[in-house]
Amino acid sequence: MTNLNKEIAILNNMTVNELRQKYSEVFGENTNARNKQYLIKKIAWRMQANIEGDLSERARRRAKELVDEAGLRVRPPKTFSVDSLPEQTSVHSVKKDSRIPGPGAVITRKYKGKMIMVTVLEEGFEFDSKKYRSLSGIAKEITGTHWNGYKFFDL
Repeated sequence: MTNLNKEIAILNNMTVNELRQKYSEVFGENTNARNKQYLIKKIAWRMQANIEGDLSERARRRAKELVDEAGLRVRPPKTFSVDSLPEQTSVHSVKKDSRIPGPGAVITRKYKGKMIMVTVLEEGFEFDSKKYRSLSGIAKEITGTHWNGYKFFDL
């Protein structure tokens, strides 16, 4: 077993606080992480990179290109403001799913010998004199388990 493998094996027997200390030693900065497996993987990766070499400069450039192309944001820009958002569109202007018939239509399905009848409303559905936001909610009410509402009603 190589020296690196021995050091990595030792990590498994360390406590979370010991791993956080080791992380600080290896990375030169503290961590807020308290997940033991995460810390072990990160420390082992860094130890291996220190011994065998990190990413090549070419790989680093390519990774940076990919990130730049993706335009990812972790946080909104500092200039972001709720006031700058466009006016909210009304619920009626949102296009409904084409699988659902228009308001007033009745969706039926036979389940365990009983005919299930659901009325389509402007916003949601009605079943057994109760309003539901989704067909999945109705399917769960009927079966007691989670169902995709479209599949349950064969839409």
